[in-house]
Amino acid sequence: MIRSDIQLDAKGLACPMPIVRTKKAMNDVAEGQVLEVQATDKGSTADLAAWAKTVGHQYIGTHEEGDVLYHYIRKCSQETNAAADKSFEQVISNEEITSRDGLILDVREAAEFAFGHVPGAKSIPLGELDGRLSELDKDQEIYVICRTGTRSDMAAHLLAENGFKKVYNVLPGMNNWNGELSKDF
Repeated sequence: MIRSDIQLDAKGLACPMPIVRTKKAMNDVAEGQVLEVQATDKGSTADLAAWAKTVGHQYIGTHEEGDVLYHYIRKCSQETNAAADKSFEQVISNEEITSRDGLILDVREAAEFAFGHVPGAKSIPLGELDGRLSELDKDQEIYVICRTGTRSDMAAHLLAENGFKKVYNVLPGMNNWNGELSKDF
C-alpha cells in the first residue's frame, strides 16, 4: 500500500469531474503532502497528469488495482518548483553515484519512492529524517537525492549539522535520472 496524506474518492465519476474534485481537494492539502485520487475513469490518468503539470504540482504516478486507478499527486508551491538555491557545498551528479560506494538516501515522500527509485536506495522522507538519524552511519558516504535537489539540499544540511561529514547532495535529482529504477508496489 502506498502512503498518502489525503484520499479523494472520485470513483464512478466521468470527465471532467475527477479533475474538478481534485482541484477542490487540493485546497485542503498542505504543501509537500500527497493526495491519492481514486478513480474509475480511464481518461483520468492523462487528465490528472496534465492538470498537475499545468498548475505546478507533481504528478507522482498511477497504480491500478482491479477497476480502480490510484493517482498520486504531491502539492507544490511555486517556490518549491522554482530553481532553489542549492547551497550545500558538497554535490555529486546523478551519474557519479552509480560508481561510488556509499548509501543513497532518498528523502522524497514514500509514494514518490514507491513509483521509482535508485536500486538499493534507503527511503527516509525529509519530514522524518531528524527522528531517524540513528538509522544512518556517520562514517559512511551518504548521497542524498530527491526530485529536484531542493529537499536533498535541506537534508544534507541537517545531516551535516548532526555530525555527518561524508554527505553529498545529488544534482539534478530524480527528475533527470536516466539509470535503472526499482518500484515498490
